[in-house]
Amino acid sequence: MPLHSDDPKSVGGYKLLDRLGAGGMGVVYRGRARSGRDVAIKVVHAQYAADTVFRTRFRQEIAAVRKVSGAFTAPVLDADPEAALPWMATQYVPGPSLARRIRDRGALPDAEVRGLALGLVEALRDIHRAGVVHRDLKPANVLLAEDGPRVIDFGISRAAENHQPLTETGQMIGTPPFMSPEQLVDARTVGPASDVFSLGALLVYAVTGRGPFDADSPYLTAYRVVHDAPVLDGVGQPLRGLLERCLIKDPAGRPGLDELARVFATALPEPEAGDSSTVILRPEKSASRTGSGADPTDTKARRRPWPLSAAIGTVGAIVFALTAYSLIGPGRAGSESPESWRPWQTTVYESAPRGARQALDVIDADAPGPGCQVHEGAVYCGGDRILPVRVDGRTGRTVWRAAAPAGTGEGAYSSTVLGVRDDTVLVLQAAPRGSFDDDLTSVVALDAGTGDRLWSRTVNDVHAAPVVVGGLVVLPDGGSGRSLTAHSPRTGTERWTAPLPADHSCLLTPAGGGLYLECVSQSQGDRQDSLVAALDLADGSTRRLTTPADDTDLLGAYDGHLVFLKRSRAVGPGGDTAYDDIVLMDKGSLTTTRLAEKVHGNATLAGSTVWFTSSGGEVTAVSPWTGSVLWQTRSGVAQPGAAVYDGRTRVVYVAGPDGRMAAFDAREGTPLWQTPPRIALKLSPGDIGPEALVNGRTLVVTTPGGGVFSLDPADPERKPHSG
Repeated sequence: MPLHSDDPKSVGGYKLLDRLGAGGMGVVYRGRARSGRDVAIKVVHAQYAADTVFRTRFRQEIAAVRKVSGAFTAPVLDADPEAALPWMATQYVPGPSLARRIRDRGALPDAEVRGLALGLVEALRDIHRAGVVHRDLKPANVLLAEDGPRVIDFGISRAAENHQPLTETGQMIGTPPFMSPEQLVDARTVGPASDVFSLGALLVYAVTGRGPFDADSPYLTAYRVVHDAPVLDGVGQPLRGLLERCLIKDPAGRPGLDELARVFATALPEPEAGDSSTVILRPEKSASRTGSGADPTDTKARRRPWPLSAAIGTVGAIVFALTAYSLIGPGRAGSESPESWRPWQTTVYESAPRGARQALDVIDADAPGPGCQVHEGAVYCGGDRILPVRVDGRTGRTVWRAAAPAGTGEGAYSSTVLGVRDDTVLVLQAAPRGSFDDDLTSVVALDAGTGDRLWSRTVNDVHAAPVVVGGLVVLPDGGSGRSLTAHSPRTGTERWTAPLPADHSCLLTPAGGGLYLECVSQSQGDRQDSLVAALDLADGSTRRLTTPADDTDLLGAYDGHLVFLKRSRAVGPGGDTAYDDIVLMDKGSLTTTRLAEKVHGNATLAGSTVWFTSSGGEVTAVSPWTGSVLWQTRSGVAQPGAAVYDGRTRVVYVAGPDGRMAAFDAREGTPLWQTPPRIALKLSPGDIGPEALVNGRTLVVTTPGGGVFSLDPADPERKPHSG
């Protein structure tokens, strides 16, 4: 960015060339020394320069970071804490911040994580060797230079031997999603293990695009850091086990840097020669020039639901959190895919190299499409007359097809993928047992790598259907179906058994990491008794909750509340279900909010918003807290499936039965793109499109006739190849 008219022409003998960014505490410039060397210069705002406490902090910062030198840190080259406007010059690092890299291009593949993890471990080793604790290791403070990552902004670090706060109140220092529990509970106890905790949180973010304690409220985030287990969905082994140890609440239980370096070196793959997907050690091609410092978008409320400076009261008041950023153009909707990846299209009937080579048979081209789930880059599908199959999410090639149950031939057969846990695919399967009409329903556990059967259990799903939640698969028993049994996904070991409410049929609904029973009585009377209960995943015990009206549906959980929708007696256009109210349950108490206007369609809860898709193609965003319509737009997709929200890019996707897709900005509803249909299909009133599946930086969608295809949301018109 060019210099402002009131910017100085030089600072401390360095000629200022342009602005790199500005934050609440000051401005960051790109400057040039008389020798021709470029530097990043941080200049404090005048109002803070007059603050003696701040000057003390700044002076301490400079003394601390001057002790640090290493290949993966940006050293302090010069400084003047006594100047009228204190300033500090650091090495100028050409490269984007990790925050910018993740935002623009999505989570990192394993080969990139290796270079990042090992570089950060070495940087922390240099920092700790100098007796300094960084205290704010976050994606915006990691720059991706050509020769590896650089840790910057030790502005809020303090010498490890200095445990005395500079003020009587002892303000907390840090960025909540990446802070350690001890930073939040007692900052005086913070030591090098705190940076290990932050490193673990940062690497989870790098691998998944989400932090392990993310929440929309800074206070809820802080609570989760101190009290809750980290959310590590999408992190595979063996990295997951190591990051779990980094995120242990007790600092004494966290691994040391030497152990981290050793395990990272053996657990993460090395980049292959010529692998164009390994881009972390190369500068962004789209950058005309880049600078040292944090990405300012990381601190803007428009990118986060809350400002970072609001996290713990006075975080920004004592911190030299100057913000610089790489001059990279705004990212496109979605995320940019590696050059080595291409969109693909395939079917669930392609021959498989492992397991059942051939499918049962190819169903009618207009039959409903397969049902699929994505897990760690792989696509697992099932459906009517479809044997469970794994498709490589990167290439579209079939990896394996599960063997057909004994006796399966011309008779009825169906499979539904319930979920993937512990390298195990859990499938609900209905297969012939004897006669054509005598079917056996069972849950089958398949090895995710090979498709081999690990175990199976017969189920009676008349009164409840099985679900995968947390680290369990919960099944109705195979006898009367009047009880639930929880099993370990990998081994099938029984964990607990719990009875279902007598004379009730129940729906098992996972929400907010827990499991809830929505039950209705089977009596023949005019009024059917209903109940809602929370099921404890540890032992199967139930806790009955205040029951909303009979015509309410549990949609999910958000920010400590269960969210229900109350159905309207009227039917929406096209036969859509219509709704009148939103009901929030907090610790058993109910709050009912009338919807500002009647909405209808398929409802989902994601990203603090309720999304409705109508058969006419309308997409409506509604606040669950106020009931107000945030935006509404026509998608151009007839009879779409449920809306899918990608929290990493803040984009909403809808897909139709014919494979047509559309994308919208989740904040304002602005249409981003729309594709033509994938197949010619005459739509019937009952047809509903599939849910788009977010697979890292790509999308996966199914079509009738067994079709499965992937799409690049950054370039939806890219032609696919056959998988």
